[in-house]
Amino acid sequence: MPAADFGTIAELRQSLIRKALRYAVFAADANADAVTAPFDEGGILQTLPAGYLPVGYTTTDGVTFSGDLSMSDVESGQSAAPTRSDVETDTQTAAWVPQETNAAAVALYENLPLTGTGALPALGTATWTWSRPKVAPTLYRRLVFIAEDLNKTTGQPLYIVRHFPSALRTAREDEQWTRTAEIARGVTYQAYIDDEVGTDAVTWIDGPGWRAFAPTTP
Repeated sequence: MPAADFGTIAELRQSLIRKALRYAVFAADANADAVTAPFDEGGILQTLPAGYLPVGYTTTDGVTFSGDLSMSDVESGQSAAPTRSDVETDTQTAAWVPQETNAAAVALYENLPLTGTGALPALGTATWTWSRPKVAPTLYRRLVFIAEDLNKTTGQPLYIVRHFPSALRTAREDEQWTRTAEIARGVTYQAYIDDEVGTDAVTWIDGPGWRAFAPTTP
């Protein structure tokens, strides 16, 4: 076989190192339409279906996507390593800390509907009030996370869109009132398989900056 050039076979490309230069979180009730096509045929980012509300500013920690993977191993007397392993559970969560006191941030933290009966009214139109029920409701949400980056060469935007079509609040952080920091309402939502979409999470990467990586046709 011919000798290999390490720089060639390693295919190290700085242009493929991604950052979320800007990002946003959106939430909708379970009866909203799931996101199926966040980009058009030309890779242009499209508006979300009706019912999705922006969460607004978050802390600099951004959005943390975590996974919990557990395996079921078979051990045998003749082997020090498992002789068979199967995935037992594989779950994904998203955690973030909103800084704004807006309808989406409060509803996600307090487990309130985002629209319809029981939802908070528009800002400034009426008094906001809510009470904790005797039995906490199980409210599934549809969540969308959008990150924007730029193509290093062309300067064009590219986007990473992740959709949890069915997500449930599984944790929330303490709400602290102090004169030295904003009132923040951190939450964690776990993704569950949605019958309509057939998965617990869908991710797309597209945009003019992403299309620029496509090889040219001779």
